[in-house]
Amino acid sequence: MADKFSVDDFKRVGSIVKENEVYTVLDVSKLDNLVVSKTVLHPGKETCGHSHGGAEEVYFFMEGRGKMQLDEEKFNVNAKDIVLIPKGSFHKVFNNSKSDLVFVCVFEKYGERK
Repeated sequence: MADKFSVDDFKRVGSIVKENEVYTVLDVSKLDNLVVSKTVLHPGKETCGHSHGGAEEVYFFMEGRGKMQLDEEKFNVNAKDIVLIPKGSFHKVFNNSKSDLVFVCVFEKYGERK
């Protein structure tokens, strides 16, 4: 049986990893090697920025608009944009709008995100 769910179902099928005034992050870890994660980044906030030496990621922007930093480059992101993040690349998301910026990430399991 397929394990199918919508972006709106993350609270039902996932677990909250972080929740504070900056963002809410929910992970679904039902696969052996990948995590599917939803982030709701609140207006005027930014993610902490990080890199993974051994894990690639894909970001799917679902709602809102903002900016993303990938290594030294900063660029605009909007709903329906997809960003590929190579292993070891520094990445950070900025919500410079007045509404939530929602994105879904798919990444290889690492460290505490299993």
